[in-house]
Amino acid sequence: MDVKEDIISAHRRIKPYIHHTPVITSQALNKMAGAELFFKCENFQKMGAFKMRGATHALLQLSAEQQQKGVVTHSSGNFAQALALAAQNIGIKAYIVMPKDAPDVKKKAVQGYGGIITECEPTLTARETTAQQIQKEKGATFVHPYNDYNVILGNASTGKELLEKHSDLDIIIVPIGGGGLISGIALSVLSFGSNCTVVGAEPFAVDDAYRSLESGEIEQNTSIDTIADGLKTSLGDITFNIIKHHVEKIIRVNEEEIIEAMRLIWERMKIIIEPSSAVALAAVLKSKSEFTNKKVGVILSGGNVDVLNLPF
Repeated sequence: MDVKEDIISAHRRIKPYIHHTPVITSQALNKMAGAELFFKCENFQKMGAFKMRGATHALLQLSAEQQQKGVVTHSSGNFAQALALAAQNIGIKAYIVMPKDAPDVKKKAVQGYGGIITECEPTLTARETTAQQIQKEKGATFVHPYNDYNVILGNASTGKELLEKHSDLDIIIVPIGGGGLISGIALSVLSFGSNCTVVGAEPFAVDDAYRSLESGEIEQNTSIDTIADGLKTSLGDITFNIIKHHVEKIIRVNEEEIIEAMRLIWERMKIIIEPSSAVALAAVLKSKSEFTNKKVGVILSGGNVDVLNLPF
């Protein structure tokens, strides 16, 4: 398997459907961090998050017959919107299973992108069984939000674009939820980086990836009490395998540090990011000594935030 070739092909396939997002710098934040920071702004991606890349690539890899029958996923957030929009762009049906208590703003966004919503109880079991039922009834193909090699390859294009612009990065720091983004970044660093390491950033409240790296097996979260709502999911076997081999370490941050980093980016850079994105900068500011005088890529994973309900 030629990973580099796979990423190049994936990027070529999805280019007509995604934005090539900008890389932004901030002298003020460089000074605070004691490092050169290069922010890859996936908050400017279509539907507001990196997930557009992976969702689009997964759909483009389906056979004509699969595309005709449509796709199904379960998600309460960004992936639901990404899959719905990607499906609309390509002209296929997307069935989205969402928990009843998912925010109305997210349901409306999914519907706005043409997604067909089925609501279920807010448990993982209910989400999975409802999705299976739709698979049976409609013949739709299930697309996992992150534990899917084609999704990961689409996400990897984020790192490819960043390294094409700044080939001399020492470190790229990435928020971790289910691991679909950091796995993609790790594969792109492997393919296009030179002497660059990948570091994860995770809230203490949902530090399953940190514990999984320590124990060598996939750990779960007992609580999901974090403002970083995009990072509540646990790792999958595919993402964990990539993280285990290619992610240097994971830095954990607390809720106050996340909120402070989010506020700094809004204030200093004048851009809208969601709390999950702020986790990466929070980790850099927390562990300054590890980043001193280094060139650091910071992945801002998305900007889907309720502006009427900000934490600062």
